[in-house]
Amino acid sequence: MKYNVKHLQIYLIFLCVVTFFSCKQGGKPNVDDIKVDIHIERFDRDLYAGKHKNLVETDLSLQKKYGFFYDDYIHRMVGDKSYTDQVILSTLYKDKAYTDLNTEADSVFRDMAPIEKDLNQTFKYIKYYYPKIKIPRFITFVSGFSVQTPIGDGYMGIGLDMFLGKNSKFYRAIIESVPLYLSRRFTPDYVVPRLTETFAREEMFPQRDEDHSLLAKMVENGKILYFMDKVLADEVPDTLKIGYTEKQLAWCKSFEGDIWAYLIENKLLFETDDQKIQMYVSEAPFTPGLGEKNESAPKLGVWIGWQMVRKYMAENPKVTLQELMKEQDPQKILNGAKYKPKMNSKV
Repeated sequence: MKYNVKHLQIYLIFLCVVTFFSCKQGGKPNVDDIKVDIHIERFDRDLYAGKHKNLVETDLSLQKKYGFFYDDYIHRMVGDKSYTDQVILSTLYKDKAYTDLNTEADSVFRDMAPIEKDLNQTFKYIKYYYPKIKIPRFITFVSGFSVQTPIGDGYMGIGLDMFLGKNSKFYRAIIESVPLYLSRRFTPDYVVPRLTETFAREEMFPQRDEDHSLLAKMVENGKILYFMDKVLADEVPDTLKIGYTEKQLAWCKSFEGDIWAYLIENKLLFETDDQKIQMYVSEAPFTPGLGEKNESAPKLGVWIGWQMVRKYMAENPKVTLQELMKEQDPQKILNGAKYKPKMNSKV
């Protein structure tokens, strides 16, 4: 059989292009037919609008509209049960810091439509995998940096004052309580990833008390991040999922094998001392013991757990997301992952 070389080349190019786009589009399931209609409610604006109105009427109006959220906001986020709603509202309205913070938040978040769009898409994916999941109300607020993404009875809150942008003047003023390595992540880009993580951790896959070892914590956190891989848009970078800078992520990729070797050599996988475990799973500017001049990324146990879970799913393509999230044996994940990253150099 004879082939037209020119036509064969064109065909191969076309096939490569089709394959490329098929792979790109095939990374996520088609969720166009799943109905999700998330509308973010602006409690921050409704609360501020009552500043020059009758306090009793404002209180009743907010109670009626926001229910459990309003009670949590008044008595847990900005006040407590020892004062009446009206006293707390009056104190809040007289506080110039509240006014300034609310003005800044309203300036940064004039339009929530882009965030609503991303949230709708994410929850379509969540509904695809978990059709019976109940979607909460999403409510914005300003609380003076008390909480970022609280989850309560039927709602998830969005603390706008904790997403103003890393260069916000307010974060420089609270550096003693909120260090810069944390507030650098207080940007609008983090809203949807943090809401997704909070919903996954607290509503869908709460932590088990019996998971005591570092390996268990690594796998548990790795599963949450893998879940985020599956339900966040492909455009969301890994840095936003785990909260790393580009430099920290690059460091992890360069020294993945060395980090793993360090954990093995120091017999840390089955460590159960909580104080030692927290060094590898908690927020910090870096991970002690790894990297020169404190250049390592923080919570390296979480990052390695994520790579391990990714490898496990790659090695076991028949395992579904639901089966992964149900799996409670971290040793099974470790064995099934065949996780042996290559060392590049000593950290």
